[in-house]
Amino acid sequence: MQFIVKTVFGLSITIIPFISWSQSTYLQQSNKHQAFLDRLEIKLQSNLSLNIESAKSLNRRTAVRTSELADSLYRSGALQLSKVDQYNLQSVLMNNSEWVEGDKSSFNSRKSVWNTFYKTKANLFEVNEKDFFLAVNPVFQGQISEQTDYDGKRPFVNTKGISVRGMIADRLGFSAYVTDNQERGPLFVQQRIAAMNAVPGVGFYKRYKTTGTDYFDARGSINFTAAKYLDFQFGYDKMFIGNGYRSLFLSDFGNSYLFLKISTRIWKFNYTNIWTELTPTTPGINNGDKLLDKKYAAIRHLSLQATKWLNVGIFESVVFGRRNHFDFTYLNPIMFLRVSEQQNGSADNAMVGFDFKANVAKKLQFYGQWMIDEFKQSELRAGKGWWGNKFGIQLGGKYIDAFKINNLDLQGELNLVRPFTYSHYDSISTYTHYNQPMAHPLGANFIEAIGIIRYQPIPKLTASARLIFWKQGVDTAKSNFGTDIFKTNDTRSHGDYGYKLPAGPRSTGFNAQLLVSYELKENLFIDGSVMIRKLTANVFPDQKTNLFSLGIRMNMMRREYDY
Repeated sequence: MQFIVKTVFGLSITIIPFISWSQSTYLQQSNKHQAFLDRLEIKLQSNLSLNIESAKSLNRRTAVRTSELADSLYRSGALQLSKVDQYNLQSVLMNNSEWVEGDKSSFNSRKSVWNTFYKTKANLFEVNEKDFFLAVNPVFQGQISEQTDYDGKRPFVNTKGISVRGMIADRLGFSAYVTDNQERGPLFVQQRIAAMNAVPGVGFYKRYKTTGTDYFDARGSINFTAAKYLDFQFGYDKMFIGNGYRSLFLSDFGNSYLFLKISTRIWKFNYTNIWTELTPTTPGINNGDKLLDKKYAAIRHLSLQATKWLNVGIFESVVFGRRNHFDFTYLNPIMFLRVSEQQNGSADNAMVGFDFKANVAKKLQFYGQWMIDEFKQSELRAGKGWWGNKFGIQLGGKYIDAFKINNLDLQGELNLVRPFTYSHYDSISTYTHYNQPMAHPLGANFIEAIGIIRYQPIPKLTASARLIFWKQGVDTAKSNFGTDIFKTNDTRSHGDYGYKLPAGPRSTGFNAQLLVSYELKENLFIDGSVMIRKLTANVFPDQKTNLFSLGIRMNMMRREYDY
């Protein structure tokens, strides 16, 4: 991606003289501290540092500074924290010790290995000197499952790798995460891989013992802060924009991509610019013997803390389909990509969106997104199901310490996306990357309800229950009702009208999971889970899955099949 490399080099030459102190890396995607940081945001209610963040993952410096503030308020009696919260707070500080300014003696292990390894509880190998910080950790996950509708070949996950992060002179941060994986997913996951020719969340793979997959997951980035207000991140990874379980803007469900991100934080504004290099829909993408084509996207999100408890945001994105050619029009860092897209002859796939997040009574959080691909109010009022009204809506809420039970947290979320949303007239410009959606896993033409219960009764034990229920239209090889976002708009099946939600033959599905996790040692977990999934429709046989899993993992999140 020559334009991004050149841009980073040019920016570096320009701003290196102004690089400030306090550079930080970011927490891993879906890190174990996210639930606690979400609770902390609601409890503090008006904390600007957390409230203004909608683009995940969170900066490690922000996580530590906010946790230290919470600890100070707790000690003064101004904030209520349970014993479990105090344990989680300590864990945040321990796992991000490069930003802790106070006493760190409690982070030390009782006994190190050869006076070199595990000198601290959180890291296998750690260097924390005046101008240099380095943390190196093994990454491991082993999971074995039993599935009732299988042919005798058990699902399993086998992951091993390494994670590295560091900081040089408080000016340059770097991180890397590399794993080698062998996996045989449940039958419905295998079917999805065969249909998309990509492993969900990863992309390229090789076959492993006929029904399994073998793949690498490699991510990394460099970070630096300039002129106090600008955070630069350049790397290969994925991001999430939103406050819910799902995102209709940008999710971390799909494959990683090369990107340049600039975050500008000043006053009550947080403005994020992201430029990415993506891979268009490609048959035979996993042959491994050809150079894949490229497409590009520019993504922006502006977050404003409107009141002490209310945050509102504006989102916009454009995927431009000049194959292997970057359009420098979109290098302009100012918003209004839609204007640029129209100036180019309206050839690209532009979307806009609005979101909000409100913390109420230090117990509740309400959030939502409205994503607009195309919208015509007169057609919506007519109620004829015009195909071109392409938009998605998310509404959700969180309730912490529910019913006055410490660390019992509830979350409910509703997502709906109209037919043909995220798709385009040009197959290259669809809102997809490496044969996978960039937003919701279901694509489009669906209604989804999610309920989550999470309970941490003691510091090391966490139990959760998750129920996902959805209705979605079904596309076939000869029909396009707007579900498959890889199909072009001009292949729609029934003209311009009659596309209700969901349109076409309907499918109904649910995915329920009960999970129990116990933390044996810092970042080392044992997991046990039961998952029940069912998908029914008139146009294909019912799919039923009962999955029982047991696993152990270190320094990584659990592999989920939540779709």
